[in-house]
Amino acid sequence: MLTDTEIRKVKPTEKPQKISDGGGLFLLVTPQGSKLWRMAYRFAGKQNTLAIGEYPTIGLADARAKREEAKKQLANGIDPSAAKKAAKAASQDAAANSFEVIAREWHDTYMANKSVDHAKRTMTTLEKDVFPWLGKLPITGIEAPDVLTAIKRIEQRGANEIAKKAKQSIGQVFRYAIATGRAVRNPVPDLQGAFTPTTAKHHAAITDPAQIGALLRACDGYTGNFVTHCALKLSFLVMLRPGEIRQAEWTEIDLDRAEWRIPAAKMKMRDEHIIPLSRQALAIFEEIKPLTGSGRFVFPSVRSNARPMSENTVNGALRRLGYTGEEMTAHGFRGMASTRLNEAHLFHPDAIERQLAHGEQNSVRAAYNRAQYLPERVKMLQWWADYLDSLKEGAAVVPFQRKSA
Repeated sequence: MLTDTEIRKVKPTEKPQKISDGGGLFLLVTPQGSKLWRMAYRFAGKQNTLAIGEYPTIGLADARAKREEAKKQLANGIDPSAAKKAAKAASQDAAANSFEVIAREWHDTYMANKSVDHAKRTMTTLEKDVFPWLGKLPITGIEAPDVLTAIKRIEQRGANEIAKKAKQSIGQVFRYAIATGRAVRNPVPDLQGAFTPTTAKHHAAITDPAQIGALLRACDGYTGNFVTHCALKLSFLVMLRPGEIRQAEWTEIDLDRAEWRIPAAKMKMRDEHIIPLSRQALAIFEEIKPLTGSGRFVFPSVRSNARPMSENTVNGALRRLGYTGEEMTAHGFRGMASTRLNEAHLFHPDAIERQLAHGEQNSVRAAYNRAQYLPERVKMLQWWADYLDSLKEGAAVVPFQRKSA
């Protein structure tokens, strides 16, 4: 029987040494100085050797415990070496088919047709709220209670909308796994009714003409960062999502043609979007060009010209002016324009929808609308800019900041 002291004192020699501990267990000392646990045994009439591990990672007591485990396997007609290989292969297979591996594969495939911002938000939710709990589990081993527990953790901090989106993503990952032959069922539908119901939350928007005029005058009096001021003013005029504005690049802007063309890869609906530029919008681009025109982004971050401004910048400016999140948001400029343009009854509803870059399910009709409504959208955005000017002129333009209620 070996002792730890004897093992530590063993020195390597020119030839490998085998030092027996009994019951087939021995320590193999290599000329290079490695000390390896091995177990000699017979199975099906053949002599075999089981590799147990290296000392001192595997101590003497652990090596003896593994020897006894191997003896039990032999007594039950199991080859310990074959069992070890099978367990390793199963572990590798489980890792290759873990929820996180398949989820990232799904994300690369499914999100190829989504906007960069949407893809990033989806992965952030998975990384922060799903992978820590489900990521390492083999997808075939995840049941409805596992998913429920993960989603409930999100709900417990009051993030019900994120919980809803996380559940949707998990369900989509399972459907992808089924389609690719790595799962047989999706447990997410079993959770119907197990979550707190969510109500649709619309982005706050000012639509009353008098209040729009007041907001325009407040924005004219904004005394913060100049780049932010320009982004704030442009938000009224282009009917774009906040992310599309803040990520504007100078290569997309054609001042001579009075057009802004956003590539499909940057749009939520993955379709190139054309924004006709009114005289007022052109004036904003001309005003900011001497400051940022030599860089990539029209509205760069205050910290680095290599990055666009923060997603919270325009909302922050509105808060600085005293408008709460229940009164007005950066996304609300779209609702403002949509409401007033539809109520004006001067332009085709499809032209308004196209300018909002809402998805058209029929691809043929989408292509037709893109071509058919561009001239009308040119007139519409100029009318909208002129209309905003008339609202703003309803009172004197003075620098001020509203105080929050």
